[in-house]
Amino acid sequence: MTTVTVSTTALSASHPLVAAELAHACGAEIEWVVQLVEVGIIESCEPGERPEQWRFHSSDLQCALEARRLERDFGVGLDAAALILDLEHEVRRLKAVLRAQGLGREI
Repeated sequence: MTTVTVSTTALSASHPLVAAELAHACGAEIEWVVQLVEVGIIESCEPGERPEQWRFHSSDLQCALEARRLERDFGVGLDAAALILDLEHEVRRLKAVLRAQGLGREI
């Protein structure tokens, strides 16, 4: 018999994630979160000199999880993940613009 332990962290504007919580949610170390910030994948909403002072919103958690998936599933480095995530975001934005103008097709 296997035992699985699950922990959750509530996210809200009044309770952003600290860097250690973000790292834990992604199954990573805090040094990995520092790398995410360095390559521009995420940005602290409360910058500080030390990572322990940084705070992140739920959108940062989503980006971090996507970067982790790219690393795991495709073996890409964080620089490449940053580029891929930026391009995905731009494609979604452009599709939304096209749909808003009635020019986009359902995909």
